Amino acid sequence: MRQIILDTETTGLSAAGGDRVLEIGCVELLNRKLTGHHFHHYINPERDSHEDALRVHGITTEFLRDKPKFAEIVDAFLAYCTGAELVIHNAAFDVGFLDKELERLGKPPLKSFVSGIIDTLALAKELYPGKRNSLDALCDRLEVDRSGREVHGALLDAELLSQVYINLTRGQDALLIDVGDEDATVAAVPQMDLRGFVLPVLQVSEEEAAAHQDLLKQLDKSSGGKTVWRILEKDVV
Repeated sequence: MRQIILDTETTGLSAAGGDRVLEIGCVELLNRKLTGHHFHHYINPERDSHEDALRVHGITTEFLRDKPKFAEIVDAFLAYCTGAELVIHNAAFDVGFLDKELERLGKPPLKSFVSGIIDTLALAKELYPGKRNSLDALCDRLEVDRSGREVHGALLDAELLSQVYINLTRGQDALLIDVGDEDATVAAVPQMDLRGFVLPVLQVSEEEAAAHQDLLKQLDKSSGGKTVWRILEKDVV
């Protein structure tokens, strides 16, 4: 599965009010592993940042003056994202800004180019209800090193989020089997006649059954409801 971890920086908080995207940072996960194939652009937003936003990202109008406009990088951005599943923290914010940029250029919304969008903020709220679930808080809780993060930056935040996402969904790792090199020769397995064995049937206790169901619930929650048995249950219904 190809996933793109995406983050943006903007001139302010209101896409509807005219604020613009000034930085896009993306990293690629292929089968839950970083590939090193990233997408990163500073963008001339054609307006100044609000003071509060400038304090967050520190990217000045002067620095952005000679950078490409969104229209100049949009084709490369969409080509990079097309067909992938996006992973975004507080997805409504970033997607709202990107959709507004696409709308200005007469293009359809971002969801029409990708296979799906996962919001790690929603995942975190489900796993840690009532707790702080900012990217900084999740890095601390999940032991992701953010010591190099003095100000917000789209590419750095995307890299941090990739580690946070993998840790948030680490229950999926238990379901993955490493089959190794497909071309490797499988060693011959000695055959045994088991017809003479009588295998006892062990009944689980109520406590063991409850513990098993609890484990299944934890795995299902860690995967965002995408475990195979949940999908099969929906198909049956």
